Amino acid sequence: MSWVHLVLFTGLLSLVIASSSSPVSRSILRDISGGGNADQEDKAVELNSTNFDSVLHNTPAKYAVVEFFAHWCPACRNYKPQYEKVARLFNGPDAIHPGLVLMTRVDCAMKTNTKLCDKFDITHYPMLFWGPPSKFVEPKKNKSDILVIDDGRTAERLLNWINKQIGSAYGLDDKNFENEHVVSNMTDYEQISQAVYDIEEATAEAFDIILTQKAIKSSETSASFVRFIQLLAAHHLSRRCRKGAAEILVNYDDLCPSGKCSYEVSGGKDSLGNFPICGKDVPRGYYMFCRGSKNDTRGFSCGLWVLFHSLSVRIEDGESQFAFTAICDFVNNFFMCDECRLHFNDMCLSVKTPFKKARDFVLWLWSTHNKVNERLMKDEASLSTGDPKFPKIIWPPKDLCTSCYLSSDQKSIEWDHDQVYKFLKNYYGPKLVSLYKEKSVIGSKEETNISATEDLTVATNALVVPIGAALAIAVASCAFGALACYWRTQQKNRKPRRSWN
Repeated sequence: MSWVHLVLFTGLLSLVIASSSSPVSRSILRDISGGGNADQEDKAVELNSTNFDSVLHNTPAKYAVVEFFAHWCPACRNYKPQYEKVARLFNGPDAIHPGLVLMTRVDCAMKTNTKLCDKFDITHYPMLFWGPPSKFVEPKKNKSDILVIDDGRTAERLLNWINKQIGSAYGLDDKNFENEHVVSNMTDYEQISQAVYDIEEATAEAFDIILTQKAIKSSETSASFVRFIQLLAAHHLSRRCRKGAAEILVNYDDLCPSGKCSYEVSGGKDSLGNFPICGKDVPRGYYMFCRGSKNDTRGFSCGLWVLFHSLSVRIEDGESQFAFTAICDFVNNFFMCDECRLHFNDMCLSVKTPFKKARDFVLWLWSTHNKVNERLMKDEASLSTGDPKFPKIIWPPKDLCTSCYLSSDQKSIEWDHDQVYKFLKNYYGPKLVSLYKEKSVIGSKEETNISATEDLTVATNALVVPIGAALAIAVASCAFGALACYWRTQQKNRKPRRSWN
């Protein structure tokens, strides 16, 4: 080799070594390794020491795959396209099978990730692990729950390994589909608990519809909106939705002076659009427990019903009429299906005596839901518009609550209302939240079961909220307790325009 070639080779080598620690050069290497697909967005979620715990703690996915790699490793670069083929099935808004597996990766060559990688005793690159997402937060403590994926060297083999774990038959060629393979078991409480995320999704979607339609158009719709937000701030299952609702209440008079709201998302905080009710990561764009077998069935309407039922079982006696009014007015003013809205409003107007007991409101909402299902069963049967995998039924079915039935025949059912109430309290209460309480998506029992005994005046546009709701806002989370206290202090200095009884 001549000295000229030696100099050129030495210079090229030093350039490569220097660039290996550069984020820009790493992205170039990854683009090259992608086989010319640099314009395709990566689907696997990049984790690091800063976001590792929070991402895996808060994901709605049931399982996670974590790939530990090094950006300087040729085998890792060659493996990335294989890993991405599987990630596109499960990750992102266009995922083929969303909400099941979160595909992630960690670059162990980054000095900031050294301690994180050490926790997992990485012996080679790439090295893949599988387990429930929350278990990765404390790997030493949860060794038995985290598995090493020992047969995932190609996309086909990795997907086959995943299929064996979850009992599925997914393929790399799967396309966006009518979700015919989705089967939900109402008696599987692990699936029921996934509805916590669907409640968040439905809440955020309802809020987005209000923003898109600019639906707060009068003092009546403004009062209706505020009542519903008060109910969510006090009793929503999700901590982040309670926090978001409380922040809206704090700022409502500024966002919607005299009931006239600003909706556009802007750089400042002078618009409802700048207050995502369940946080910036929701809506996710898909449902889990409420996912239909067809793309135009279930979803939002199912999630909204679960939200209403979950609210009903969390209120106290003194809040029952307020909750009834809040839900009825919300549907009447903001649910965009006109025929559905009118039917629901008729059932609300048929109630002539104010609710004094939470039990009565829980049973009224359950009965109302069954009446809606009865009507839709007939319509869907005649028009063939129902979901073949999830036909409308009278609920709960016998296999879910045998004791709820005193007798039944083809024409009528005689219910044991005490047993129905007991079932509803359990199904939409402890069973719904049991598996995800550890993720802090929801709150503790102490946070969410505050008694309501008297009224408290709130924002000038907000009418009156029971004190149980206000206290629940104040204690629901340390993260927004200060906001709620500030909000309450503000309102004491204002004279209410109206009061509600």
